[in-house]
Order: sequence, then structure tokens, then C-alpha cells
Amino acid sequence: MRKAIYCCRETCGPEGQRKRKKNRTTMLRFAVTLLAVITSSTCQKYGCLEGDTHKLKPSPEPKMHECTLYSKSSCCHADFTEQLAHSPVIKVNNSYWNRCGQLSKSCEDFTKKIECFYRCSPHAAHWINRNNAAAIQSVPLCQSFCDDWYEACKDDSTCVRNWLTDWEWDESGENICKNKCIPYSEMYANGTDMCQNMWGQSFKVSESSCLCLQMNKKDMVAMKYLVSESSEESSSTSSSASSSEEYACQKKLRKFEKLQREKGEQTR
Repeated sequence: MRKAIYCCRETCGPEGQRKRKKNRTTMLRFAVTLLAVITSSTCQKYGCLEGDTHKLKPSPEPKMHECTLYSKSSCCHADFTEQLAHSPVIKVNNSYWNRCGQLSKSCEDFTKKIECFYRCSPHAAHWINRNNAAAIQSVPLCQSFCDDWYEACKDDSTCVRNWLTDWEWDESGENICKNKCIPYSEMYANGTDMCQNMWGQSFKVSESSCLCLQMNKKDMVAMKYLVSESSEESSSTSSSASSSEEYACQKKLRKFEKLQREKGEQTR
């Protein structure tokens, strides 16, 4: 009988209340942690970066002035793209593009593509920088894209190697050169050097010719594999799995290119 009373006191008395409160607190902490993990994962797949011009989540923007590659699902508002719609582009927000003279049209076009991806792509958050929710890290660019970008800009001039960190910023928040202007061809050795340093650690050159971004319609094919769970697994498992992804991507890309050619022939 005493044992029964003791058990009841242990369960229902002050000691029992403390234990139940402790258990509820532990469960609440677990629930909050789990929600944070789920939210973080969801944001990376379906949300946008936390930059000053980004939406909370992508949505259609049929009236975009530029960056129309992302008009069906955009992380930026249409009015932002007006800054990029007229050539030459002088500045985007408070960042001037012409500190070493106006960019050539070909170089400007590539710079727009990078800006559009960062600001508007619904997939950019897949490569969110875990130390900065407004930044991207290690986005895989195709070697051909980087080489073409370098070729387009090599005769233009710049005064910074890293466009994210090497500027001096004045009191109004506008960028100013700290060093003299030199040609891109002197600042960067080649397309790989430029792609992997111009925006800090934002981009990397992919070893694949298909599992990478070219900032055009072909990215629709690559993204199906780059954001898939199987692609994420293959990057950390075996080379055979990676080869399988590469083969599937190349096959899909060839089919896509064939359809694009057929569409082009029909419109002539």
C-alpha cells in the first residue's frame, strides 16, 4: 500500500510535475529544431535567397523587362529588372558597373545573366551559402559558359578581382575603385579563373558538360538532375552513379536541342 502511495506521489506530486514539465520542454525543443531543419530544407528547394530584392518565394512575373528566362517562376519583382533593361547598364541598386568605363555590349550581356540568376532564379537558393542566407556558393557553371564569358569581357576593364569584397564603399553606399583599372585579360588568367573568383565563392566550374548551368533554356534540363535527390546522393557515393546522371543528362539534352532545332525550322 505504501508502495502504491509512493508511486502515486512520484507520478502525481511535485516531483512528477517537474518531470512532466521537463519532458514537455524537451519535446518542444525537438519540435522547434525539427521545424527549423524542415524550413531550411524547404527554403533551399522552393524558396528564394534573403537578398534585398528577393521575394519570399518564387512566383510568375509576366511583365519582366529583363531576366525573362525566369518569368514563369521568379524570385525578383518585374520592376527590379528595369534596371537591366536598357544598355548600357550604369548601376544595379547602388553598385556601378561603369567604374572603368562602360562595358561592351557582349560583356554586359554576360554580366546581366549572372545578375539575373542571382536576383531572379527560383533555383539559386539550392546553392545557398550556409553562412549568409543572401548569398550563393559553388553554383556549377559550364566550362563553355565561363570561356565565352571571358572571351566577351577580356578587352573590357575592371579595377577589382572580387566584385563582392574588393570595392571601397562611400558614405552613400556606392562602390568606388581602390586600384587602377586594367583589362579583364590581365585581372583573370582565363574563363575558369574569372568564374571562380569574380563573385568570390559563388560559382565553380563544373567538370561535367551537362550537369552545369549556361544561363539559358538548356538549364531546364540540367536543373532536373542538379536538384534531384539522386544527383545529391551520387555526388557523395560512387563515380558510377555520377556517370549514370551524366549519361541521362546528356541524352535529355540532345533530345531538347533537337526539339529546339525543329521549332526553329517551323518558324522560318
